[in-house]
Amino acid sequence: MFKGFKEFLLRGNVIDLAVAVVIGAAFNAVVEKVVSSLINPLIGMFFKADSLDTALLVELPGGSSLAFGALIGALINFIIVAAVVYFVFVMPMNELRKRTAPAAEEPVVETEQELLSEIRDLLKAQNGGASAAAPLAAPAAPKATDGPAHAE
Repeated sequence: MFKGFKEFLLRGNVIDLAVAVVIGAAFNAVVEKVVSSLINPLIGMFFKADSLDTALLVELPGGSSLAFGALIGALINFIIVAAVVYFVFVMPMNELRKRTAPAAEEPVVETEQELLSEIRDLLKAQNGGASAAAPLAAPAAPKATDGPAHAE
Protein backbone atom coordinates (compact mmCIF):
# COMPACT_ATOMS: atom_id res chain seq x y z
CA MET A 1 0.00 0.00 0.00
CA PHE A 2 2.73 2.48 0.93
CA LYS A 3 4.89 1.36 -1.98
CA GLY A 4 2.24 2.45 -4.50
CA PHE A 5 1.79 5.76 -2.70
CA LYS A 6 5.55 6.34 -2.71
CA GLU A 7 5.72 5.62 -6.47
CA PHE A 8 2.84 8.05 -7.05
CA LEU A 9 4.58 10.81 -5.09
CA LEU A 10 7.94 10.29 -6.76
CA ARG A 11 6.58 10.46 -10.30
CA GLY A 12 7.88 13.44 -12.23
CA ASN A 13 4.36 14.67 -12.97
CA VAL A 14 3.39 15.07 -9.31
CA ILE A 15 6.57 16.94 -8.42
CA ASP A 16 6.19 19.21 -11.46
CA LEU A 17 2.57 19.90 -10.53
CA ALA A 18 3.52 20.78 -6.94
CA VAL A 19 6.21 23.18 -8.16
CA ALA A 20 3.72 24.75 -10.59
CA VAL A 21 1.18 25.34 -7.80
CA VAL A 22 3.77 27.01 -5.56
CA ILE A 23 5.12 29.16 -8.41
CA GLY A 24 1.56 30.03 -9.43
CA ALA A 25 0.71 31.22 -5.93
CA ALA A 26 3.84 33.36 -5.77
CA PHE A 27 3.18 34.68 -9.26
CA ASN A 28 -0.37 35.61 -8.27
CA ALA A 29 1.05 37.84 -5.52
CA VAL A 30 3.21 39.62 -8.10
CA VAL A 31 0.24 40.17 -10.43
CA GLU A 32 -1.86 41.51 -7.55
CA LYS A 33 0.87 44.04 -6.75
CA VAL A 34 1.11 45.12 -10.38
CA VAL A 35 -2.64 45.68 -10.48
CA SER A 36 -2.82 47.48 -7.13
CA SER A 37 0.31 49.59 -7.74
CA LEU A 38 0.02 50.43 -11.45
CA ILE A 39 -3.41 49.70 -12.85
CA ASN A 40 -5.59 50.84 -9.94
CA PRO A 41 -4.01 54.33 -9.77
CA LEU A 42 -4.58 54.75 -13.52
CA ILE A 43 -8.20 53.64 -13.13
CA GLY A 44 -8.59 56.02 -10.19
CA MET A 45 -7.30 58.85 -12.32
CA PHE A 46 -9.81 58.19 -15.13
CA PHE A 47 -12.87 56.96 -13.21
CA LYS A 48 -12.47 58.82 -9.89
CA ALA A 49 -12.37 55.52 -7.97
CA ASP A 50 -9.83 53.94 -5.61
CA SER A 51 -9.67 50.64 -7.47
CA LEU A 52 -11.37 48.68 -10.18
CA ASP A 53 -13.64 47.11 -7.59
CA THR A 54 -15.27 50.49 -6.91
CA ALA A 55 -15.12 51.80 -10.50
CA LEU A 56 -18.05 51.58 -12.90
CA LEU A 57 -20.64 50.64 -10.29
CA VAL A 58 -24.22 50.64 -11.55
CA GLU A 59 -26.75 50.92 -8.74
CA LEU A 60 -29.82 48.70 -9.00
CA PRO A 61 -33.16 49.19 -7.27
CA GLY A 62 -33.15 47.42 -3.94
CA GLY A 63 -29.68 48.51 -2.88
CA SER A 64 -27.54 46.10 -4.93
CA SER A 65 -25.16 47.10 -7.70
CA LEU A 66 -23.42 45.73 -10.74
CA ALA A 67 -19.62 45.96 -10.45
CA PHE A 68 -18.38 46.24 -14.01
CA GLY A 69 -15.03 47.53 -12.72
CA ALA A 70 -14.44 44.33 -10.75
CA LEU A 71 -15.11 42.30 -13.89
CA ILE A 72 -12.71 44.44 -15.90
CA GLY A 73 -10.12 44.03 -13.14
CA ALA A 74 -10.45 40.24 -13.24
CA LEU A 75 -10.03 40.28 -17.03
CA ILE A 76 -6.93 42.49 -16.75
CA ASN A 77 -5.46 40.12 -14.14
CA PHE A 78 -6.12 37.18 -16.44
CA ILE A 79 -4.52 38.88 -19.45
CA ILE A 80 -1.43 39.85 -17.41
CA VAL A 81 -1.02 36.32 -16.06
CA ALA A 82 -1.54 34.74 -19.49
CA ALA A 83 0.93 37.11 -21.15
CA VAL A 84 3.65 36.55 -18.57
CA VAL A 85 3.18 32.78 -18.59
CA TYR A 86 3.36 32.74 -22.38
CA PHE A 87 6.32 35.08 -22.84
CA VAL A 88 8.34 33.92 -19.81
CA PHE A 89 7.63 30.19 -19.80
CA VAL A 90 5.92 28.82 -22.92
CA MET A 91 7.74 30.70 -25.68
CA PRO A 92 11.29 30.05 -24.35
CA MET A 93 10.44 26.39 -23.71
CA ASN A 94 9.16 25.96 -27.29
CA GLU A 95 12.35 27.55 -28.65
CA LEU A 96 14.46 25.25 -26.48
CA ARG A 97 12.56 22.20 -27.74
CA LYS A 98 13.06 23.29 -31.36
CA ARG A 99 16.80 23.65 -30.86
CA THR A 100 17.29 20.37 -29.00
CA ALA A 101 14.88 18.22 -31.02
CA PRO A 102 16.57 15.89 -33.49
CA ALA A 103 15.94 16.67 -37.13
CA ALA A 104 13.06 14.63 -38.50
CA GLU A 105 14.20 12.09 -41.04
CA GLU A 106 12.49 11.97 -44.41
CA PRO A 107 10.45 8.79 -44.84
CA VAL A 108 12.00 6.35 -47.26
CA VAL A 109 9.82 6.07 -50.35
CA GLU A 110 9.92 2.62 -51.84
CA THR A 111 9.83 2.13 -55.57
CA GLU A 112 7.02 0.31 -57.28
CA GLN A 113 9.34 -2.64 -57.98
CA GLU A 114 10.27 -2.95 -54.30
CA LEU A 115 6.63 -2.85 -53.23
CA LEU A 116 5.68 -5.51 -55.76
CA SER A 117 8.56 -7.71 -54.55
CA GLU A 118 7.33 -7.38 -50.97
CA ILE A 119 3.79 -8.31 -52.03
CA ARG A 120 5.13 -11.33 -53.91
CA ASP A 121 7.12 -12.46 -50.87
CA LEU A 122 4.10 -12.06 -48.59
CA LEU A 123 1.89 -14.04 -50.95
CA LYS A 124 4.52 -16.78 -51.12
CA ALA A 125 4.68 -16.91 -47.34
CA GLN A 126 0.87 -17.25 -47.15
CA ASN A 127 0.83 -20.05 -49.74
CA GLY A 128 3.55 -21.98 -47.94
CA GLY A 129 6.32 -21.03 -50.36
CA ALA A 130 4.92 -23.11 -53.22
CA SER A 131 7.11 -21.57 -55.91
CA ALA A 132 10.79 -20.77 -55.90
CA ALA A 133 11.84 -17.18 -55.42
CA ALA A 134 12.15 -15.76 -58.90
CA PRO A 135 12.53 -12.14 -59.80
CA LEU A 136 9.34 -10.39 -60.69
CA ALA A 137 9.17 -10.08 -64.48
CA ALA A 138 6.57 -9.04 -66.99
CA PRO A 139 4.99 -11.87 -69.02
CA ALA A 140 6.71 -12.49 -72.33
CA ALA A 141 4.91 -11.28 -75.43
CA PRO A 142 3.98 -14.01 -77.96
CA LYS A 143 6.34 -14.31 -80.91
CA ALA A 144 5.16 -13.10 -84.27
CA THR A 145 5.89 -16.52 -85.85
CA ASP A 146 3.77 -18.40 -83.37
CA GLY A 147 0.29 -19.07 -84.49
CA PRO A 148 -2.74 -18.81 -82.30
CA ALA A 149 -2.63 -21.16 -79.37
CA HIS A 150 -4.67 -24.30 -79.93
CA ALA A 151 -6.46 -25.91 -77.06
CA GLU A 152 -6.31 -29.67 -77.30
